[in-house]
Amino acid sequence: MSDGTPADLFFDAAIDLLRRVREEEAEAIAAAGTLLADTVADGGRLFAFGAGHSSLAAQDVVYRAGGLALMNLLAVPGVLGVDVIPATLGSALERVDGLASAVLDTSPVRSGDALVIISLSGRNALPVEMARGARALGLKVIGVTSVAYASQTRSRHSSGTFLKDHCDIVLDSKIAVGDAELTLDTIPAPFAPASTVVTTALLQAVMATTAATLADRGIEPPLLRSGNVDGGHEWNDRVLREYGDRIFYRH
Repeated sequence: MSDGTPADLFFDAAIDLLRRVREEEAEAIAAAGTLLADTVADGGRLFAFGAGHSSLAAQDVVYRAGGLALMNLLAVPGVLGVDVIPATLGSALERVDGLASAVLDTSPVRSGDALVIISLSGRNALPVEMARGARALGLKVIGVTSVAYASQTRSRHSSGTFLKDHCDIVLDSKIAVGDAELTLDTIPAPFAPASTVVTTALLQAVMATTAATLADRGIEPPLLRSGNVDGGHEWNDRVLREYGDRIFYRH
């Protein structure tokens, strides 16, 4: 590790990744924002899914002040962050064949909807089958993943494929395999993961693009306001009523 405090070096690494994503993924971000705007304009619903720590980025765009009210979390019990004991069970569930099909079959998703799937490695059965199953049902799929894993690791799905192979649009987070940005002679393992910072920023860039694209078409983006500002609750009540048939986190 070069000169600078560990905190400085982590910030530098995260900022460098954000710059790469901004420059190298600009076209994909624009395409993803347009796809979501098209879905909203056509009466479709929006969903986000992630397993383990990837679920954090999915949750960040759902019921979010300043965010799109139509983003719904596609929840899989046991893989929402570290919400089970032991936490290792969540990792095991990501490798279970057939779980994604069971979730999709019992969810409200339908043809014409859009699903954002977040998986850093994109190699486990759950995100791969989720993408394949969603597309088979007629959904558009946006994948957020590190493409590097596809060339440096093996798929854990029987097809030998990765999440990126089953998406309409792929957003590459540029995260290195292992998700640790720093090394130190006195510490035996790499440390300081940046995937949550970068993935969350990527998705918020897509949300911003979606909102602006809708506005450019003369459609008021269905945005939520903070409940901690005057009038925020009244604003949100109106939006939630107007789009109630496309919002599932209230039921």
